[in-house]
Amino acid sequence: MTLATGNKYLYSLPFLLCGLWFIGQGTYIHAKALLAQVLLQSAWAETLHGAKEVKPWPWADTWPVSRLSVPSLGVSRIVLAGASGQSLAFGPGRLAVTGTGSGTFNILIAGHRDTHFRFLRQLKDGDLIRLQTDSGHILEFRVARMVIVDKRNTDLLQPGAEPLLTLITCYPFDAVQPGGPLRYVVQARLTGKRTGVKG
Repeated sequence: MTLATGNKYLYSLPFLLCGLWFIGQGTYIHAKALLAQVLLQSAWAETLHGAKEVKPWPWADTWPVSRLSVPSLGVSRIVLAGASGQSLAFGPGRLAVTGTGSGTFNILIAGHRDTHFRFLRQLKDGDLIRLQTDSGHILEFRVARMVIVDKRNTDLLQPGAEPLLTLITCYPFDAVQPGGPLRYVVQARLTGKRTGVKG
């Protein structure tokens, strides 16, 4: 090996190390996400058996409050309390449940457009969405509308004349920069309730 060839390999070493570091980081993040899902499933199982505010890991600032599923898409997501940046990294977060006192309510759930709520772009009018509560009851909703709004528009967050489920994510779905001014909102109307369902 000549001195010039040796220098070429030496100059390539930082790029190789940098590449290995990025691969390691990607693997670590993926492994952490998989472990988080296992811990969330375990915390949700405890919740369904009557435990309250079960943290999936000791330092968590959130806990499972419901399970959201879309049977036609094979989607199932554990919904966490609150929607802080940290909790949204692990699943969709329940922002609030607003009500009028007359039996109507609006359950607000937010999620990231590129991970847990990526499936929102595939929903169609009439699609069934199920929301399992921490008591095991399942609320069934049908998609009624999908709209794009400015994030300052809070009209869709208010309770309406009927019980609603409102799912919110950033828009557009393929934006390079996250957190722009637009939100993609799916609203679904309550169509039924099944009681005493566990699992």
